[in-house]
Amino acid sequence: MSESTQVRPTTGTAQAKERAVQAANELHSRTGADAFDAVVVLGSGWADAADALGSVEAELDMTELPGFVAPTAAGHYSTLRSILVGDKRAAVFCGRTHLYEKHDPMRIVHAVRTGVAAGASVVVLTGAAGSLRTDFSVGQPIVVRDHINLTSTSPLSGPDFVDLTEAYSPRLRTAAQEVDPSLAEGVYASLLGPQFQTPAELSMLRVAGADLVGRSFALETIAAVEMGAEVLGLSVVSNDAMSAVFEPFDSLKALDVVRQRAQHLGRLLSATLQRS
Repeated sequence: MSESTQVRPTTGTAQAKERAVQAANELHSRTGADAFDAVVVLGSGWADAADALGSVEAELDMTELPGFVAPTAAGHYSTLRSILVGDKRAAVFCGRTHLYEKHDPMRIVHAVRTGVAAGASVVVLTGAAGSLRTDFSVGQPIVVRDHINLTSTSPLSGPDFVDLTEAYSPRLRTAAQEVDPSLAEGVYASLLGPQFQTPAELSMLRVAGADLVGRSFALETIAAVEMGAEVLGLSVVSNDAMSAVFEPFDSLKALDVVRQRAQHLGRLLSATLQRS
């Protein structure tokens, strides 16, 4: 076989997409859904928001699909639902895995890739984050305008030169703000974790232009954009990150902040998806 006709090894990104297609096929089979319009990933404390999204058509454990493992972080669950949101069908993951759980980047974005492979053109990412701004209040939902990826990794391999200029869809951000005109926007700094940031690190992030700090969003967004999907990011301010300069951070208290607002957040997501 000549060099020009040799079959080259599949890149890591392509292999990951193949696994996502396998998972998407199984998702179709188990839910009876021909296609999905959106994939929603619910972050820390958001799981109960699924109850307010719409009509549940099917429910399963995400680990029943190829390539998935159960989340281990508090406030994350392995439940996966097919939900009718108005006339849109959403694959809703009630939890996510993180890099600090010792998974590789391909595993972190598997839910997003599976949803897009199942037909979704819209990816909704949710989570909780510490605020670096004094005008953001604890419990306030923030639309993510952009991110700073400080995880030192990517879900892409090979020459996948993806343009992230408008990684977070202006159209979807507008749709969310039409539902709730009070929604502010911010830049999300994605860090590896699991440890929280030192006061010096928080000060650096603020100088760099970050408004929120957490341990998700960036890799999933990169994967979604690379597959041609639009992304909406919505993060709830779970704590004043800068207060860590003066007092210890209480992660369970921060989780409760989001849980207490889950129904409201679910209604916000539902109305936004119906406009998408």
